[in-house]
Amino acid sequence: MAKYESCILGIRMAIDMNIKELLVIGDSDLLMHQVLGEWSTKNVKILSYLRCVKELRKKFTKIEFKHIPRIQNEFVDALATLSSMIQHPHKNYIDLIEVEVRDQHAYCFHMDEEPDGKPWYHDIKKFLATQKYPENATNGQKRALRRLENHFFLSGEVLYRRTPNLGLLRCVDTIEATRVLEEIHAGTCGPQMNGFTLAMKILRAGYFWMTMESDSICYVQKCHALNLGGKTGTQCLT
Repeated sequence: MAKYESCILGIRMAIDMNIKELLVIGDSDLLMHQVLGEWSTKNVKILSYLRCVKELRKKFTKIEFKHIPRIQNEFVDALATLSSMIQHPHKNYIDLIEVEVRDQHAYCFHMDEEPDGKPWYHDIKKFLATQKYPENATNGQKRALRRLENHFFLSGEVLYRRTPNLGLLRCVDTIEATRVLEEIHAGTCGPQMNGFTLAMKILRAGYFWMTMESDSICYVQKCHALNLGGKTGTQCLT
């Protein structure tokens, strides 16, 4: 991540200097290939830096990234040596890079359904289709929609959640989510799986909703309680 931070700071300095054409040279083969989109990554921390670099790229009319072997990167070593010999005034400082990293998986975060019975993804779907915010939306809600926009894909009337490996998960409402929970839990090894395993099986089946993990845990707990009481698992409902 130190390589990404150095790259971001350098690009920001170029932006502050009103530079419109930039050549970025680095000895990190991984960083260069990821920035160019030739290699992918599933590391959530790296993804945040990668998105930051991609946003900064939009501020240039032309920007290129070039990889050179570390042994040939003598200019950078010379600059580092020179920098260590200079006494910097205390008033000089480097702005921190703000990178948001969630401490839970995306499907752990709860989004309440609309009080009028609309699905949880109604506003996201409408924003993707029309690029219009809901009426009376606050600035925070508008920022949230813009942030969520990059994680969803609308195909006709069907909304999909993007995954880090470029896969797509179909978004489902409460009714269909209940059906998915019942069907997958009723499958092979269903009674023995815990809530986290059930949630992962749902993801692998290609479905997504915001409270998937918490719903799966509650569903398994209810089924277990009913089974202990001598009732069948088909009576488990979220």
